[in-house]
Amino acid sequence: MDFVAIDFETANRYRNSACAVGVVVGNENGVIDKYYSLINPQSPFEMQNIRVHGITEADIQEAPTFRDIWPTIKSYINNQVVVAHNASFDMSVLRASLDQYRLYYPTLQYLCSVMLSRQVWPNLPNYKLNTLADVHGIILDHHHALADSRAVVDLLVKAMSDTRASDLNQLLQDQSIVYGQVFERNYRTPRRNKKLVQKVTKGSSTK
Repeated sequence: MDFVAIDFETANRYRNSACAVGVVVGNENGVIDKYYSLINPQSPFEMQNIRVHGITEADIQEAPTFRDIWPTIKSYINNQVVVAHNASFDMSVLRASLDQYRLYYPTLQYLCSVMLSRQVWPNLPNYKLNTLADVHGIILDHHHALADSRAVVDLLVKAMSDTRASDLNQLLQDQSIVYGQVFERNYRTPRRNKKLVQKVTKGSSTK
């Protein structure tokens, strides 16, 4: 099954200041499609953000606004499974950007690759994207939105391979994880399914 990794970079501390987006479509076999754009956030840049991603106000002077590129982003993520590393950040950037321009929300399911990684590979020193990339031999130009999204796809492919899951749905079922969801002016976060966890635990104890 296909899924869509997304990553935003922001110009400042506010979530409605997206200055770059990377979108990568993948499945259990790897990358299918990709999209990247700088974004004019129509708000000032803060030095702490520039130090992270290296994007400056000069870089986005001719860039489109979020409103301009939303039809393209929406074509990738609407009615799809979307994955982000630390998804609470990227989903909040998406919602804040939509709210700023009074755009309709897409309908989508989403997953946090941090949550998933903690389940599949316990006891790592941390679950930052660059740490996971190093552990699994994934090439990463960290904090470039497209590279980060590509790494998330590679990470999920590795997780499916390591757990012998046939696709993303089976991987989540095996790890007792339930998708989050974004819908008009509301959302529900991904979570562990306690009933599935209890069922798996009881089944394991009888073996």
